[in-house]
Amino acid sequence: MAQFKTIVDEYGIIYSALHNLPTTQLKLDFLEALAELEDNECHRTISFPKTRLHKVVGVRQAIYRADVSKTSGWRIHVQYIDGKLHLKDLVPGANHDDVQRVIKSKKGRYT
Repeated sequence: MAQFKTIVDEYGIIYSALHNLPTTQLKLDFLEALAELEDNECHRTISFPKTRLHKVVGVRQAIYRADVSKTSGWRIHVQYIDGKLHLKDLVPGANHDDVQRVIKSKKGRYT
């Protein structure tokens, strides 16, 4: 039986994504990205072909970024806390390049 990683959405990121993502395709891509992040096999093998999950460089905290879709620029910021995956932010395509500014603007969310 498949193992799943627990996803915690304390800031309403899923709700925000379903209301703020501009197209139906991006909304479906977001749900596919969540499914990949939830899949424990991807975490065990450290293989994330859809989301390309990777650690953010240049910040002290262990913050990770995942693509909603590779070409759109939309990103999901997550952190691992007590073995669970916490959704921290949904970053629009226009803002994804300045990741440190985005994190500093919402520093209360990141532990």
